[in-house]
Amino acid sequence: MLRVLAVDDEQPALEELLYLLRADPRVRSAEGATGATEALRRIGGAVDAGPDDPSAIDVVFLDIHMAGLTGLDVAQLLAGFAAPPLIVFVTAHEGFAVHAFDLKAVDYVLKPVRRERLAEAVRRVAEQVGDRSAPVHDSAGDQIPVELGGVIRFIPIDEIAYAEAQGDYARLHTAGGSHLVRIPLSTLEERWRSRGFVRIHRRHLVALSRIDELRLDAGSMSVRIGDAELAVSRRHTRALRDLLMRQGGR
Repeated sequence: MLRVLAVDDEQPALEELLYLLRADPRVRSAEGATGATEALRRIGGAVDAGPDDPSAIDVVFLDIHMAGLTGLDVAQLLAGFAAPPLIVFVTAHEGFAVHAFDLKAVDYVLKPVRRERLAEAVRRVAEQVGDRSAPVHDSAGDQIPVELGGVIRFIPIDEIAYAEAQGDYARLHTAGGSHLVRIPLSTLEERWRSRGFVRIHRRHLVALSRIDELRLDAGSMSVRIGDAELAVSRRHTRALRDLLMRQGGR
């Protein structure tokens, strides 16, 4: 049963969100705060009191655009807490999803809030709160937000076979399809280097573990990932071959 704090500086929006949250049987309690300062005061007191105190907060449903400190500012401050509550952003602006990913939000719900979409966010939170054996924020770092039919979803990074540059965007390819995200390929390269992704071309970033074949033809190299064959640029050829040889020798 979740203990929720909802934060929005627009009273009608806050009341509607609280009404929907309190109607969910997985929510034990849902209280509201009308601004970042009030929210931080209540969260700080709850963290200091400990998880068994009646004032404890499991998750904060947080608006982004607020007077004074924004929801993103609040999330950045909470990241410095020893045991912060989980965060779900609730906003009318889809353009902040990438920043939400960086701040390890559990979910990103667009306004106007639909009951079934909010229920999905509550389910995600309940799963993380229920898993006491792992840090509550870790799995959020293993996902990336994408837009599907006007709804922001989080897909596991482990499901991504390769990413393709499309200007300032990147198209992520998975077994189930592709997703366009507003992130440059160079940014994904930096973030995912430790996850086994390597740049093979100015247009492509691939997961080493997803490479099925390495092909050499008249001095040119390419890799096969499923049905896709991707060229390897000359500048990346030696580094890729060395990486694959080291990986194969383990």
